Amino acid sequence: MATALNPKLSFLFGRRSIRQYQTAPVSDEIVADLLAAAMAAPSACKKDPWRFVVVRDRDRLAAIAAVLPNGKMLTSAAVGIAVCGDLGAAHGGELGYLLQDCSAAIENLLLAAHALGLGACWLGVYPRRTRIEALTKILRLPDNVLPVSCVAVGWPAEKQPARTRFEPGHVHRETW
Repeated sequence: MATALNPKLSFLFGRRSIRQYQTAPVSDEIVADLLAAAMAAPSACKKDPWRFVVVRDRDRLAAIAAVLPNGKMLTSAAVGIAVCGDLGAAHGGELGYLLQDCSAAIENLLLAAHALGLGACWLGVYPRRTRIEALTKILRLPDNVLPVSCVAVGWPAEKQPARTRFEPGHVHRETW
C-alpha cells in the first residue's frame, strides 16, 4: 500500500493542530460556516445531538484554558467552540452515539477551519470528570448537555507540514 501523500487529499493531510494564533478576529460569518460544516457531519439516525457554545469573551476563554491542561492556546485564540452533546437527543439516548456524532462534527469543523485558512486545535473534555464539571459551570450548561471538547480557532501564527501517521502494521485484511 502506498504511503505517499496523495495530492487529492492535501486538504486532509495539511490539517494540523495549530496552537499559535495571530491577533486578528474571526468573523461571525466564518464561524457560521464552521458550524454549518460541523453540522453537515453524519449522525446516528439523523438525531444531530450536537450543540455548540461559541466563546469570544477573553475572560471566559482564559477560564476554560485554566481547566484544560493542554488548552493554554485558548487564551490567544480568536474564538473557542465548545462541542457538546444533548443526551436526550442522541439516538436511543446512548452516550456512545452522542460521542460518535460529536466527534464527526468536530472533525468536520477542523477540516473546514483548515480549508478556510484558519488554524484550530481539538481539546478533549470528555471523559475527564473534572473537566466536564468545570466546563458545565463555566458555560452554564443544562444538566442534559455534556461537554465533549473545545476547539480553539484563529488565524494561524505557525505552519505545520502536511503529514500522515499511516502505519501498515495497524491494518489487517479480512481478519485480525
